[in-house]
Amino acid sequence: MDKEAIRQVIWDRLEAEGLARFPFPPHGRIPNFVGASEAATHLAELSWWQDADRLKCNPDAPQRPVRERALSDGKTVVMPQPRLESDRPFILIEPAQLDEPGDGATIGGAAEHGIPVAPEDVPPIDGIIAGSVAVDRNGHRIGKGEGYSDLEFAILLELGAIDWEVPVATTVHDRQIIDRQLPSETHDVPLDVVGTPTGTLLIEDRPARPAGLDGTKLDAARREMIPVLDGLLDLE
Repeated sequence: MDKEAIRQVIWDRLEAEGLARFPFPPHGRIPNFVGASEAATHLAELSWWQDADRLKCNPDAPQRPVRERALSDGKTVVMPQPRLESDRPFILIEPAQLDEPGDGATIGGAAEHGIPVAPEDVPPIDGIIAGSVAVDRNGHRIGKGEGYSDLEFAILLELGAIDWEVPVATTVHDRQIIDRQLPSETHDVPLDVVGTPTGTLLIEDRPARPAGLDGTKLDAARREMIPVLDGLLDLE
């Protein structure tokens, strides 16, 4: 099965088994799921989370509890803006600027309380949380198909905001875990840990990470849409 077929299986499964949560339908998105808060709690029990000062987290609904937990724990959250179309495509959300952690955990709250910054102004990041449609037990993940999570990783790596060993995690329902190996491409960023409503899956032998930003994988439309790519690809 290719990636799109696997996405359809997972979306259909979550819907049929009553495991999907708002927004509906789960199809075409990083699906929200029953137990997302419990999955965030399990992730927050890990030592690298507890030691982190700044975490980058995707803006999707199932990771809202992750963002809220990070802010509650006193961590700065770095959240990408949709499709990186702005020249300041990352938002820094500082817990000290919030009355309640939940105020900055939503997309609207982040826009209201956070500070948009250019990629070169993103401070060092201690961990990454990505959204996933499907994952396997070897650290491969499938997103919704637009590739922004992997692109954000490559951009921040090129700019020095992350290093090769930064932990990368996701939260999913247990029914989003596939027992066989998922298809993977050279630009896909593998996972170190998967948080679920029932616990955590630690990846013991993580697949190799991408070498960095690969301009050959980006078409003209994407280059034009994302301002920061011009400068980075010129440097390449």
